[in-house]
Amino acid sequence: MEEALPAIGKELSSISRNKRLTEARMAYLLNAPALALILVLTVYPIIDAFWVSLHQYRLRHPGEFLFVGFQNYLTLLQTSDFWNALYVTLLFTFWSTILVLIIAVGVGLVLNEPFRGRGILRALILLPWAMPGVVNALMWQWVFNGQVGILNGVLYSLGIIDHYHAWLIEGATMYPSLIFANVWNTFPFSTLIILAALQSVPSELYDAARVDRAGVFDRFRYITLPWLIHPILIVLILQALGGLRLFDIIYLLTGGGPGNATTTIGYAAYQTAFLDFDFGLGNAYSYIIAVLTLIIALVYMHLLWNRGDVTA
Repeated sequence: MEEALPAIGKELSSISRNKRLTEARMAYLLNAPALALILVLTVYPIIDAFWVSLHQYRLRHPGEFLFVGFQNYLTLLQTSDFWNALYVTLLFTFWSTILVLIIAVGVGLVLNEPFRGRGILRALILLPWAMPGVVNALMWQWVFNGQVGILNGVLYSLGIIDHYHAWLIEGATMYPSLIFANVWNTFPFSTLIILAALQSVPSELYDAARVDRAGVFDRFRYITLPWLIHPILIVLILQALGGLRLFDIIYLLTGGGPGNATTTIGYAAYQTAFLDFDFGLGNAYSYIIAVLTLIIALVYMHLLWNRGDVTA
């Protein structure tokens, strides 16, 4: 009997192993259509776009498809238009991210407090985020219109301004106007992330802090803020990546103008590919955006990983 036990154990182990292999094969088989779809719709276009970026390919000369290596990338790095677009992109990304973070934390703290009508306010706060980017841009195009815009009408009727302003053209107001339009559309989602984190803070921590006579700012500094480190980093990642790809607001509000004062890298890529018909250079623009996005994502993920568990 004792000699048969090892053999039975080996047989059971073999059956269990075969069952796991069968389950693994079944899992791969069931996911094969989705994986194939991802490869066709995502991986192939990425590889093809990179291949095109290594060629001189202009629709004005459709018969030419000349391999030039990384010459398109070198050409971009040597032009002032690229560096101007990069500066504008980083400027929008920085201020949009900072403002969204400040507003999201502030609104999240307010919505986390009990008061009458809190549920309705939580629902209303989602409206800007639920609005598509194009619709949002068209709305702000009407608000900032220099001739019939509602902002000019309200400020003029209140006596705050003595003449109508072209908010999207004047140098002092065009950047704040674009940044405000972008922030208004994106801050609700970040607010949801912050609010979800605030609702998970144990109330015992605040009770203990009140017993120790900690004030509002001390409770925020030593309890709330450390608990929000992970959510804040997530908000920074999402806003930074979204800012680098900013296109719809620029396209509809200013068209990159006046001149190229508000041209971002995303808009420059569109302009190069679909207005100048230079697909080689346009794809190079797109891959530079992808590289910048990847670098920022890796930096943030490294910071997030190093933070460890927030409850530790």
